[in-house]
This record gives sequence, C-alpha cells and structure tokens, in this order.
Amino acid sequence: MNTQILAKTDFDYECSIPDWLQQCMEVSSSLVKSDTSPSAKNDLIVRAFQFAYQLHQGQYRKSGEPYINHPIAVAGLLRYLGGDSAMVAAGFLHDIIEDTEVTPEELEQHFGAEVRHLVEGVTKLSKFNFSNTTERQAENFRRMFLAMAKDIRVIVVKLADRLHNMRTLDFLPEHKQRSIALETREIFAPLANRLGIGRFKWELEDLSFKYLEPEAYQNIKELVSDRRVIREEKLAELAQVLRDRLENAGIKCYEVTGRPKHLYGIYKKMHQRQKQFHEIYDIAALRVIVETNEECYRTLAIVHDAFRPIPGRFKDYIGLPKPNRYQSLHTGVIGNTGRPVEVQIRTVEMHHIAEYGIAAHWKYKEKGNSNGGQVTGMDDKFTWLRQLLEWHSDLKDAKEYLESVKSNLEFDDVYVFTPEGDVMALTHGATPVDFAYRIHSEVGNHCKGAKVNDRIVPLDTPLKNGDIVEILTQKNIRPSLDWLNFVKTSAAKNRIRQWYKRSHRDENIARGRELLEKEMGKNGFESLLKSEPMLSVSKRCNYHSVDDLLAALGYGEITLNLVVNRLRDVVKSQSQVQPASQELTTTSLQVPNLSPPCPLPSSSPSNSPIMGVEGLLYHIAGCCNPIPGEPIIGVVTRTKGISIHQQGCSNTATVEGERLVPVGWNPNYQSGGRPQTYAVNISIEVLDRVGVLNDILSRLKDNNINVCSAQVKTFPDAPALIELGIEICDREQFERTCTQVKNISDVLTLRRINSK
Repeated sequence: MNTQILAKTDFDYECSIPDWLQQCMEVSSSLVKSDTSPSAKNDLIVRAFQFAYQLHQGQYRKSGEPYINHPIAVAGLLRYLGGDSAMVAAGFLHDIIEDTEVTPEELEQHFGAEVRHLVEGVTKLSKFNFSNTTERQAENFRRMFLAMAKDIRVIVVKLADRLHNMRTLDFLPEHKQRSIALETREIFAPLANRLGIGRFKWELEDLSFKYLEPEAYQNIKELVSDRRVIREEKLAELAQVLRDRLENAGIKCYEVTGRPKHLYGIYKKMHQRQKQFHEIYDIAALRVIVETNEECYRTLAIVHDAFRPIPGRFKDYIGLPKPNRYQSLHTGVIGNTGRPVEVQIRTVEMHHIAEYGIAAHWKYKEKGNSNGGQVTGMDDKFTWLRQLLEWHSDLKDAKEYLESVKSNLEFDDVYVFTPEGDVMALTHGATPVDFAYRIHSEVGNHCKGAKVNDRIVPLDTPLKNGDIVEILTQKNIRPSLDWLNFVKTSAAKNRIRQWYKRSHRDENIARGRELLEKEMGKNGFESLLKSEPMLSVSKRCNYHSVDDLLAALGYGEITLNLVVNRLRDVVKSQSQVQPASQELTTTSLQVPNLSPPCPLPSSSPSNSPIMGVEGLLYHIAGCCNPIPGEPIIGVVTRTKGISIHQQGCSNTATVEGERLVPVGWNPNYQSGGRPQTYAVNISIEVLDRVGVLNDILSRLKDNNINVCSAQVKTFPDAPALIELGIEICDREQFERTCTQVKNISDVLTLRRINSK
C-alpha cells in the first residue's frame, strides 16, 4: 500500500486537468456544499473522493472512460437520495477493496468502521452473475440479506451501483447485457420496490426491458413519444379544472401534474391484460399533492364530483399502505374527453416516501439516535427481510432458495383481516392455509378448517380483499400433502415441506429405536447407540449415520433381524482383536475400531483397477456393488474367477477363510479412455409433485453421472418412491452426489440398495 497516497489530503488542481475530471470535482464539490452536517463529515466526503481518484488512476471502463466516473456517479445517486456523508463516501469507495490492493483494515483506519462496513458489504455483493452455478448465486444472496439485516444502507449503495451500471451497459457483450439485465429485473428492481425507492425501481425496470426485449421496448417507446403532445395537452386541461376546484374549496394544493407511466409498466399491463397500446388508457395519470390526510379525502370527493368515477377503480393505500409503506389514494374517472384517467392523491410526506422510499426518512437522521447511523432491517418495515433470513437457515437447496427469494420480493396484493382486526398482506390467490402459516408455523401445521366472514369454507378457497379470516386448529391435526397443490405463498410451501421432512424422519427414528430397544433391552441401550459397533453396523448397511439406520428400520427398509445379526457379527469380530484382559459386551463403549481383515499387496500393476488379482479373472459382485474408496474383499468362485465384494457383505459372512483373497483398489489405475464406472442402485423417497424426478436427474447430470434405469412408484396420499440405477466413478463422487440430492426440498430419504 502506498503510504504517500494515504497521506495525501488535497489535489494539485492545474489547468491541464481533463474535462471529465473537472466535472468529477465539480460533482464532488456540489455534494459537499449541499451537506448541512458538520465540517468533519464534509471532510469525509472530500477525503473519500481523493482516495478513490488516486487508487483508480490508470483504470478504465469498457467504454474507455476513466473508471473514477463510476464511483462519482454512484456517490451522486446516493446524495440524490439524501444519504449522509458515510453513504456518499461509501459510494466513492465501493469498488476499492475489489479493484485495488487496499484491505478492509486499511479502509477502516482511514475512514472508520461505518464506511468499512458499507464498502465491505457491497464488495460481497459485487460478483453476482447468472452464468455462475446456482449454489454460488444462492450463497451470494444469502450473504446479501445478512448484510442488509445489519444495515439496510448496504443494499441502497448496491442499488445505486447497479443503476449506474445499467445506464452504461451498452459497452458489454450482448450475453453479458442480458445476464445482468435479467438479474436486475428479477432481484434488484423488486428490492428497490420493497424499499419504496420508486425512482430507482422504474428506471431499473425500463433499462432491463431495453436489453431483454429490445424490439418491444423500442416499439412502446415510439408509441409513447408519438402521442405525448396530445396526451400532455389533455392532462393540462384536467389539471387546471382540478386546481380551480381545489382553490374554491380552500384546499392548499402543492402540485397538480401529469405523471407518465414508465415503459415497462405499460408493457406489463398490455401483456397481462392482452390489450393493444391504444386500449391502455392510464398511460399517464394526474398526481395531486396536498397538505394533510384529511385534505386527501376531501380532494377525492372533489375529483369524484368533477368527473364520473369508474366502479372498482378506487384504492385506498392511505388506510392500507403497501408493504413498502407507499401511501396514496388512487381512483379512476372519466375525463372531460370521455377517456379514463387515473388520479393519485397524496400528501407531501407521502410523495417523498413514494419517490425515495426508506431514503425519505433515514433513521440515522432522527433526533436522539445513538446507533451510529446504522439502519437495521429488523423493524416492522422489513418483515419480508426477516422471512428471507429464516429461509437462510431452513432452505439448504439453492434452487428452492432462489425461487423463494424471487417470489417473496414480489408485492403482496391481497389484504385480509384477523378476527381482532389486524391487517395481513398475502399474495394474490392465497388461501386460508397461506393465512395460517403467515400467522405462525404451528397454526398452519395444526390447521383443520377456516372461517371466512363467519362462514366455514374449504381450505383451498382464494381469499379476497377485506375478508375476515379465522383459522380453526386441532392439536392432533397434521399438514396434508394435498395442500401443496393449492397454497400460493412460498412460506406456506416451505413450511409444509420442512414439516414432512422433519416429522417423518423423527417418527421413523423413534419407531426404529423402539423396535431395537425391545430386542436389545433398556440396559445400556443409549450407550449402545453411541458406540463404534453401532456406527460400523450403519455403514455396513449402507447408511451414513445411526439415525439413518434407525429411520430405515422404523420405515421398514431394513429388518430388525438383519440389524441385530450385523451388530452381533461386529461385536464378535472386534472381540477377537480385543486384548484378553478386557471384557467386551454389546453395551460396552470399550470397542476398538475394526482392523483390515488382511494386508494388501505393496505394489500392483497400473493397468488393473483392482490390486491382488493380477492375471486372474474377476468381476464386481452384484449383491453389494462396491465402488472405489470402499473396503473390499475377494471371494474365489467355482466358475467366474474372483468376486469382488464390500467388506462386511452378508454374502461373504459364511465363506470359508481359504476362499477369501486380500484385494484393494488401485490408486494408480489409468483407464486410458473413458473413466471406469461402477453400477450403484439407490432408492429415493420424495414428496409426490410434478418435476421432482427432473430435479433429481438434473443434479445427477451436474455431477456427470449416467442413469441406466429408473422406476417411479406412487401411492395415494403418501410419498413416492424413485429407484435409480446409476454409474459412479468412486465413493467421493457418490457421497457428494447423495448430499446434493438430499438437499432438494422434496427429497425425504435416500439410501443405497442392492441389485435385485
């Protein structure tokens, strides 16, 4: 790190400074002058600008312009939103850690912990890209929401960064443009909407629209431009009528203006309603800004008196604000030209919130605040963020997590009431089951019925605005798999799936414990479950843990006699290598680890995958299908040479000792062509839903695993069973793939089975 750069406090402004740098310095100067905070905070902005300028020297954007233009633009957007000096400084410095050799510790030393947190938070978000793997993208978003929870300003800085990048996207390759635009439309524009930053949201959507549907974008842009003059003249006439009416009524009117709808909004309305451009009447609207809430409703009465209201087109977002705290009265009327017009009525404060969202009332600007300027995401304005943080721990499957993020960022648009009068916002088409899970997971898990407006209704009934919903619960009621066919919210779907995965496993483990305890006795049973012999039995039965073995026993996948016999065999084999002075029982914890049955040859030929069968005929046993990485043993057969089994295979238990051959996998084996693969059969228990088999096959494809056979068995109101024959290279690949398949939300159990 260059200490001279760190120590530099001002620039040598000379006449030879390029025009772009002169403009940058003017912007920086204007940011400082507009700040009414103490001079020390102004100094923070100046030092941040100088620091960024020095370190970004020699760096250029894809457009060929100096890179410093980008941090300058980001800082300007943050100042436009009313951000304090720490935010503006973070705007200048947001790419420093990623693009230079400056460390977070050095950044904190010169600009403080607050600026470091903002810059470091944005740096973690800077590598999102849809061309990456789903798992990496999901992890990036998980980190993003954790950073937002600590300080919501992190995402505001990121939004400013993304907006300027979208404004300058022309210079990237087309595939990059589409990738970034898609991510912007699916994640960052909805985030801006959730935070209420309408101006960012509209521009992000329009810019994404430009790169994702360029022909439709250009077409609508031309149509809007062609009729702009006529539309503005008509809106001006309506505005003057309203001004005169409001003045006569003694209402102080700050503004009556036309508001054009952004291009993507028009496109969505045309697409959703299947209408042509000339059939969309509210391409522009009148916005009326008054002083108080009372005057909003008085203005509404005047609008309805002056123009004929359109039934069903009135929305009161003052009484029922949107989840992002947007407030306004919306009404549709027939204007003096005979065409429908939308009128929006709000106060000055509501207007600021509609335009700037959270930036209109930063907590760190409120009096008496002692939190150092941080804005957390854990107050009542950010229940959606709390939900995403809960899913951070609940949903391990990356694809499911991303889908949950996208759906939860969409606006809820149905408002219903609890019997106590509390308002609940739900997704359009939501049912009483969605409502129950929104209240609490346990309410949903024990839901047996529902009343809507004091009438008992089916659980799949779509709720409507204004419905009063009461959930009927019963302690012994459990979720039904059928609920997944009609619930709309991701929260409800995830809770139902999680319940089934947890409850079925817990019940099966409990049942398996009970069966084994009856056979072995209560004395020392808990110690037995934690012992090395029990873990060895689990692995010999192809289960990763004792709990997996107990669950299989409880579910009926494995018999009690087999478990008991394997346990006795393990204890017997270990007692043979135990020192004579020690006494061994099935409930003792003094059980040594199993030793290899016999030593392997010290060397082996490089052209055979099996060591110890040099020049001999051999084959892989179909009963246990061993794969590289698993301990194996050879058995001499009468007609097929040596049969290679897993150590502990039940078919080798009664084989005479002289027929056993010490063998092992050759780590130096090279196939010379396509990698050697080995057949493995697996059984997967899943929640029965459309697409689950495709999800499993996709995971196998991602790991370059070939599927030789597949069989699906379904049962009424019960999980389905999928049996697959696959080709595996080694144990590491198999275990990694099993873990990924198990992480799919609808997968309940996965086990390895023997050939039939």
